[in-house]
Amino acid sequence: MTKPDVDPILEQLLDAALPHVAFDGWSPETFAAATRDAGVDPAVVKAICPRGAVGLAIAYHKRGDAAMIAALRTADLCDMRFRDKVAHAIRLRLQVIDDKEAVRRGTTLFALPHMAADGAKLVWGTADAIWTTLGDTSRDANWYTKRMTLSAVYSAVILFWLGDDSLNMQATDDFIDRRIDNVMQFEKFKAQAKANPLFKPFASTLERMMSGIKAPATQTDPDLPGVWHDPQ
Repeated sequence: MTKPDVDPILEQLLDAALPHVAFDGWSPETFAAATRDAGVDPAVVKAICPRGAVGLAIAYHKRGDAAMIAALRTADLCDMRFRDKVAHAIRLRLQVIDDKEAVRRGTTLFALPHMAADGAKLVWGTADAIWTTLGDTSRDANWYTKRMTLSAVYSAVILFWLGDDSLNMQATDDFIDRRIDNVMQFEKFKAQAKANPLFKPFASTLERMMSGIKAPATQTDPDLPGVWHDPQ
């Protein structure tokens, strides 16, 4: 993977941890082994990564997002429909993963009840990275609905991909297309419903309610969905 501009010691710890993740998961044992193998002072490690292996799992996911963004920025998307651009971004996110077992172990970790919020934030962050890199300009409630919908699609794709043993991951490619089709069908249904005279009074009321919802003014607010500043 292409590595983002992050603390080099954290990157060193993450690289040292990955060979152990397949056997011990994102666990205290893996974190201890990474600290030992990286040859970093434990006091420094604790300061950089106070959450231990959880912080490393988060860093690994963010590394993948950064690699996807880099690949997406150089991809030729000119002749693609927007739905195909989104599908291509999801495929790129899978392609930059260099350790499937690390993702499998991470999925298991973030499925735990007390880790669910962290997992949701990571998936939201991936969805936000895709929409932002593709040039999303929505500033109203659509900013949120786009990311919520894509978060659901990406979560489903990851679970399918983890169990896919087809040639060249063709089954996953087909699955991505089906999920995007489902989203487009839902959007078509919404448009048809809004045009229905019976729905118009409700639609007008709903639009007035939603008009006060605005996209975040800044991406640095730690209270925003998909944006957090937990120490690693």
